[in-house]
Amino acid sequence: MPFQNRVTPFGDLVATPERGLVYGNRGRLHDEHRVIRRDWQVKRWISCRLEFRGRHRAGGSMAPNRYTGLFFLDEATALAAGHRPCAECRNADYKSFLGLAGAARADELDERLHAERGRLHEAELDDLPDGAFVALAGQAWLVFGSALLRWTPGGYSERRPRFSGRAGVVTPSTSLRVLAAGWHGSVPLIHPSRPS
Repeated sequence: MPFQNRVTPFGDLVATPERGLVYGNRGRLHDEHRVIRRDWQVKRWISCRLEFRGRHRAGGSMAPNRYTGLFFLDEATALAAGHRPCAECRNADYKSFLGLAGAARADELDERLHAERGRLHEAELDDLPDGAFVALAGQAWLVFGSALLRWTPGGYSERRPRFSGRAGVVTPSTSLRVLAAGWHGSVPLIHPSRPS
């Protein structure tokens, strides 16, 4: 049975066998029975590499009295959920993201992202950068060139043309600015499953 530690673009935690290409955390969310008891513990929501310096986490992603390891399909999903690059395993990405976001330090960036998480905001679909997510009929859709790709835990399952007009944007405004500046981190921004 999979743990409830896979993250959707809306920031929800779901149980699914698909793991994804990006790791991260929001503090300790689980109890001693590996059951999720809260959505977040700290404002520092980070996204990490799946592997870093050969480290192996004893006890797995829900080790007792340790942070809850979370998994994201790709970095676009992590950004939409309100996470940002880790300062340890993705230090160069972290510094670049901080600069593109116009934040002086991590606490400032984390406070800003915390205020923006989970709040849809309207924008013109034509103005959104690749990697942004919008909500259409309760589903998360990734902006990718002239198309929108429907998110699922295992990859992108459907393609539709990007249309003109306003849409509810899932990705926080701070992360949108970073994406619009041409963001390229060290983890995959968009999962390779792209329907034609």
